[in-house]
Amino acid sequence: MKYLPFMSCLLVVLFIGCNEVNPKGQKEVRKFVKQWNEAHTQIKSPYLEKDYMDVVSYYGKERTRNQVQQDKNLLFQQIPDYTQRILNDELVITKESGIYLVEFTKHVYYNGIEADYPSYLSVMNKNGTFKILREGVAENATDLDAPIFPKAREKSAFIANNRQLFGDFNGDGLSDYATVIAPEISSTAITDAGNNAAVQCKEGCNSVIIFSNKNLEPITVKGAYQSQLENLKDLNSDGADEIGFWDIKPTTKSLYVFNALNGTLLSAPIEINTTVHKNLKLIDVFKKTGPNKITVSYSAKVNGKWVLKNEVITLD
Repeated sequence: MKYLPFMSCLLVVLFIGCNEVNPKGQKEVRKFVKQWNEAHTQIKSPYLEKDYMDVVSYYGKERTRNQVQQDKNLLFQQIPDYTQRILNDELVITKESGIYLVEFTKHVYYNGIEADYPSYLSVMNKNGTFKILREGVAENATDLDAPIFPKAREKSAFIANNRQLFGDFNGDGLSDYATVIAPEISSTAITDAGNNAAVQCKEGCNSVIIFSNKNLEPITVKGAYQSQLENLKDLNSDGADEIGFWDIKPTTKSLYVFNALNGTLLSAPIEINTTVHKNLKLIDVFKKTGPNKITVSYSAKVNGKWVLKNEVITLD
């Protein structure tokens, strides 16, 4: 009877594998996890990248180790007083198929707040060096909208990797910046004898203009999946720069003129037929021609032919 536990585990190994609790090598794993935890400081965090595999599961999403490092940098930029420790130094380590699962309670402090989160790392030994495969929190963890988690920094990470348009969009005399969150294109099909592309996007083909100034609300442009921003300067004498949004399609491009303060359009979209009127620049289709007054040029079909028409618009 004393051999039954051994035989049971052996059978499990043969068919589905057997988890090892407190396995061989756990001393080295404990040392690695302790060093990883202690590296979560402003001074040491820039070097955390070396502890991760090239591609990892990071709080439920696939990320490169460079993206993980970027997130750690943003964490300490946004919350300089952030600290974490392993509660009571307790680690539960199990091993399966050469991978160590390390479970622990992470005690965090930030902005005067203290909290505990059931957390885990998956670690493997690669060429004599431990590397992290997964980092996350348990499924039963709560308060995952806290600013210490990657979800809270996704917007900042996107801005860091995308073109920023600078201007005084709220009229306070200071420079802000705007950028565009574009939709993820899922498929593109050529239609109309190859002239147009029918584009489908995950969660809808809508683009969102976001601002660094938190008092400015995001602006959603429906049906836009490729774009370019323009600083149009102050057009309506309210002291703030207006923002231009080019909605770029295979055969057209349309300029939206937005009041960034309230997200409203100052005119109807200015549409250009790019198959006929090619290589037009902003100055060719849009000019400020007086106080609260702009002159726009747009494509129009007249007697079966595409022509450029001009219109003077007085802004409220």
